[in-house]
Amino acid sequence: MRNLTCQNRSSVSEFILLGFSSQPGMQLLLFTVFLAIYLAILFGNSLIFALIRIDSRLHMPMYFFLANLSFLDISYTTTTVPQMLLHLLSKKKSISYTGCIIQMYIFLSLGITECILYAVMAYDRYVAICHPLHYTLIMSRLICVKMAASSWVGGFFFAMVHTGITMRLPYCGPNEINHFFCEVPAILKLACADTRVTEVVLFMMGVILLMTPVFLILISYVFILAAILRISSAERRFKAFSTCTAHITMVTLFYGAAMFMYMRPASSYSPERDKYFSFFYSVVSALLNPLIYSLRNKDVKEALVKLMGKK
Repeated sequence: MRNLTCQNRSSVSEFILLGFSSQPGMQLLLFTVFLAIYLAILFGNSLIFALIRIDSRLHMPMYFFLANLSFLDISYTTTTVPQMLLHLLSKKKSISYTGCIIQMYIFLSLGITECILYAVMAYDRYVAICHPLHYTLIMSRLICVKMAASSWVGGFFFAMVHTGITMRLPYCGPNEINHFFCEVPAILKLACADTRVTEVVLFMMGVILLMTPVFLILISYVFILAAILRISSAERRFKAFSTCTAHITMVTLFYGAAMFMYMRPASSYSPERDKYFSFFYSVVSALLNPLIYSLRNKDVKEALVKLMGKK
């Protein structure tokens, strides 16, 4: 039974992150695999970011938001993966109480920012397909900067609320987290107080922060689909829809796993299973983004060829 009389919330000075395995042989294998994935994420997303910055043909709203997404994915994974790699090679797998709060806050900030950014990108596709003649006017440079900035500000603000609600609870022990980083559902399991009210509040916040962007994305695609169906040429219809398929794919992968983590009763939480879902939406999605969203794009390919000096 949890100690409900614990008053000092900082009585736990550090947490132990159990990660994916405690077997030395498996840890070395996981280190190799995760390091390769992390380097691929850094390379792929840095390449996309650099191409968009360098090539003037990519100075368009869609690619401006893609550059933001690539920077987000680099930051997102850097918040958790380097520490995970270090713990795979080290006997000491601890993170300080303060470090855990900081990691949770930054991770949530970037994750919520990405949620909002996907909705912004859906709106960009809506304007491009439904109002092509006014696209450059509606999606001006200033408007794009304001929309991107709003995504970042919103992410960091709501993450502050989310983290504050979680870490206001007392944590007196045990201090072992069956996870590879400080994620809210895993941390709540260690609170030595009644967490039911906190869980309800965080669940409602999760519903709002996840479903609001999803609702806006769905509305955008309803109008996009209606506009595409009005196009008489099959070739033009395919071309218009093809500009949205990558976004739809990434939205499905990211939101699917995130909803599973944050939009369900706390009683259904399973540490062994859920840390793999966390790895998927926080790491694997960042790995797939350059492949699915950008490197299949004709303009990006041409920019890459130009950068490499090929004719």
